[in-house]
Amino acid sequence: MKRNLRKLFIVAAIIIGGVLSSNAQEIGVRFGGTNGAGGAAIDAVFSAGQFSRIHADLGFYRGGLGIDALWDFIYKPLNGEAFNWYLGVGPSTYLGDSFWLGMSGEIGLEYRFSSVPIAIGADWRPTLWVVKETRFGADSFGLNVRFVF
Repeated sequence: MKRNLRKLFIVAAIIIGGVLSSNAQEIGVRFGGTNGAGGAAIDAVFSAGQFSRIHADLGFYRGGLGIDALWDFIYKPLNGEAFNWYLGVGPSTYLGDSFWLGMSGEIGLEYRFSSVPIAIGADWRPTLWVVKETRFGADSFGLNVRFVF
């Protein structure tokens, strides 16, 4: 058990260092969980064009570490005004006592404040797990609060 925690700590330190030294356009926290497991994640958004982005999370759930990297397509219905919605897909992993690997989808809605550099959003992430067990989980909801650079 101590050996697994040490590995998790090392992986988390490397990923957190990479996220903090990267050129993220938004960074913050995602509250929610993967497949019903409550927790919190470091949440970052990296631009991939005018209407797409990479939405990455490093989550801490049930004594393990979750990593998601989703490619989102952004829909700005009011010419870039405050409300946007997004739809994406990408790989998800969970590292803990066991290793899980799957593919997650994402649909969400966000609001960017004009007076302060903060974005808040809510999303739903159904996941099809294929490694360890093949199963589908549709109960992953999250609330995002990010600082906009």
